Amino acid sequence: MANFRYLPNTDQDRQAMLDKIGVKDIMDIFSDIPKNVLREGKMNLPEPLSEMEIVKELGKMAAKNTTASQVPYFLGAGVYDHHVPSIVNHIIMRQEFLTAYVPYQPEVSQGELQALFEWQTMISELTGMDLANCGLYDGYNAVAEATNLAFGHVKKSSRVLVSKALHPQAIETVQTYGFGKGYSVDEVALDNEVTDLEDLKAKLDKDVAAVVVQYPNFFGSIEDLKAIKALLEGSKTLLIVSANPLALGKLEAPGKFGADIVVGDVQPFGIPMSFGGPHCGYFAVTDKLMRKVPSRIVGETVDAEGKRGFVMTLSTREQHIRREKATSNYSSNQALFALASAIAMTAYGKEGVQELAQANINNAHYLAKQLKDNGFELLNKKPFFNEFTIKLSKDIAQVNKDLLEKGFMGGFDASKAMGVDHAYLLCATEKRSKSEIDEFVKALVEVAK
Repeated sequence: MANFRYLPNTDQDRQAMLDKIGVKDIMDIFSDIPKNVLREGKMNLPEPLSEMEIVKELGKMAAKNTTASQVPYFLGAGVYDHHVPSIVNHIIMRQEFLTAYVPYQPEVSQGELQALFEWQTMISELTGMDLANCGLYDGYNAVAEATNLAFGHVKKSSRVLVSKALHPQAIETVQTYGFGKGYSVDEVALDNEVTDLEDLKAKLDKDVAAVVVQYPNFFGSIEDLKAIKALLEGSKTLLIVSANPLALGKLEAPGKFGADIVVGDVQPFGIPMSFGGPHCGYFAVTDKLMRKVPSRIVGETVDAEGKRGFVMTLSTREQHIRREKATSNYSSNQALFALASAIAMTAYGKEGVQELAQANINNAHYLAKQLKDNGFELLNKKPFFNEFTIKLSKDIAQVNKDLLEKGFMGGFDASKAMGVDHAYLLCATEKRSKSEIDEFVKALVEVAK
């Protein structure tokens, strides 16, 4: 990837800009700000460095990080170490895509609009839903937008139910959105590592706008969507499923089980981990909810000459319609990363996506078997995808520190989320080789037994 840098402004550059706008001193620009809140004097910062010096300094700082290119990663918990096909960067780095903003003007945005249209189609096929929008900021934001939609759709509702097997950060995001909108967020207990159906049944009533579950869930296990949907029959409560799109290459699509809204993050397809973001959320719904979808929907049409073309068919942002009718205040979206994931999915193809999902299943189950054979307790009682939890007898932070010294990135401390002491969440994607898994198991035995 190209090494882009910001260009500094010289004193002459700054003076030229001040002369252009008719201001003598830069502080004159801030004249409207009360003096008692303006900072006086210089900030306590080191002296400026040249470009050559600052690149060296930042390089030293970056070298303190341990990345997936240096050690085998067994950490998942929402962000995954997947292979990114080289074609992804070759296309998204083209200037017509790299600098793209929201495609307001279809006459000059056909390439981006078509890419988003194709991405929406892929998401709809994976999820088994009628339609998808053209992207949100990330998967957790998409979950919260879904609960907002449900709250507005189900009249006289006042709360949503979220499974404790939903990612903790997704739960926190929903709670934040709920506070702003005025609905409460109640958690459904766990039955081992999946949603407790009896607790869900006991908490369901006419006030519940939606039930939110994750598929596979935070602990890697596959929730019984058919049984959960059955509990909602005869009510207006919506079923919201937060799904890993890669897992849908092998799992039955949530739409087949009657999900009303399916959301998630396409990071597993062509988007690097990037220390936790930015990523790209997706949002898919049934036809009946189409006009309440946040962000935008790109559609296909024909121009005055009858040629195929693409436009923003539906835009429910407050800037485009009456404020009281808006479903979202979305401005920018993650179009570039939506494109990246579309390129990755296209590169793999339908069969390739299935094979990729199966490789994740195979590696995770091989890792789990090796750990069980070495005396570790597997906490997952249900089938799992590429993540699972084991129980350790030692402090997880110390175990991870010792593993890093041996050249491995360990797992995630899921003790609080699961309610089990020393619950250790591990992940094995298609990038993990048999030898890496074997060596990791050997190292974990040495530091954790």
